[in-house]
Amino acid sequence: MPIYEYQCGECQHQYEKREGFDAPVEQACPVCGGLARRLLHVPGIVFKGPGFYVTDNRKNHEWESAEKEAKEEKASPEETSEVSTKK
Repeated sequence: MPIYEYQCGECQHQYEKREGFDAPVEQACPVCGGLARRLLHVPGIVFKGPGFYVTDNRKNHEWESAEKEAKEEKASPEETSEVSTKK
């Protein structure tokens, strides 16, 4: 069962209540008996892992072409000729 937070519109009293998903959005305030409404909060979301957006939002052929481009940049012909002349 989730815990909901409510705030009274008359006395501004805030309180939490453990209720089912089918609980009413408005209810009587336990302090003054006024109308209390459920408060909404932004959920805390944490994205973990390298390349979350890159790997999950691309189609397969786009991902493969991006990998090929990255490999080509790492092993460009200019770099390989410099390495062979230094030996």
